[in-house]
Amino acid sequence: MNQIDHNFKGTTIIHGDTLQVLETFPDKLFGGIITDPPYASGAADQNARQKSTAQKYSSAKAENMLPNFEGDSKDQRSWTNWATKWLAEARRCSKEGAPICVFIDWRQLPSLTDALQWAGWIWRGTLVWDKINSRPQRGRFRQQAEFIVWGSNGHMPVDRQSPVLPGVFRQSMPSAVKRIHQTEKPLEVMRDIVKIVEPGEIVLDPFAGAGTTVLAAKMEGHPAVGIELSGYYADASAKRIEPRDVSEALPDAA
Repeated sequence: MNQIDHNFKGTTIIHGDTLQVLETFPDKLFGGIITDPPYASGAADQNARQKSTAQKYSSAKAENMLPNFEGDSKDQRSWTNWATKWLAEARRCSKEGAPICVFIDWRQLPSLTDALQWAGWIWRGTLVWDKINSRPQRGRFRQQAEFIVWGSNGHMPVDRQSPVLPGVFRQSMPSAVKRIHQTEKPLEVMRDIVKIVEPGEIVLDPFAGAGTTVLAAKMEGHPAVGIELSGYYADASAKRIEPRDVSEALPDAA
């Protein structure tokens, strides 16, 4: 397993279970946590929730579907307990005042804000990602928003070296044919969010997926570490972060 110390200056993807990998990190290592964990809520009931992630999140034909990812079939109580555990361990290895930003949907939003606070973080607000492109339903509001719960590891000085940032991010989902992960977030949004972390600090993404957070951190001048349970996605994200040609890392690359 990769050994990360306080002098780490690069980017890396670690293949492994988040809870197990987090335990290997020293205290107060990371300057910010930015992540998109499995929501375990992409269905109306428990039976539907236990379907594969491709069935829940992808409209692609079977031959074009990306590999499924794990951890998305928990019920709400189990998910909240699990989230509290990884959030507590992530706080231990974060510096005092370090920000945290966690993507979530409307169903699990209350569970995440509970877990964040039970883990000892200060909850500071909820940001909105306007996905723009959403499936319309007559007589219904569009489901075009996801959320980012954010907070800090204790006191957050007002003179931090980071800019004033928006509370709403408006960017469409990456094109289905260009995605390398079923729930991949836009690189543009992740680059904006990474700016909450002070210059030079190490960014951690405990659920790396497509590696978008790590790539965004690299583009913004940060060292970064991603943890990914799936061997397929760990390999794909590592190749994306360290491409042979820089154009391979761009969202619109052929």
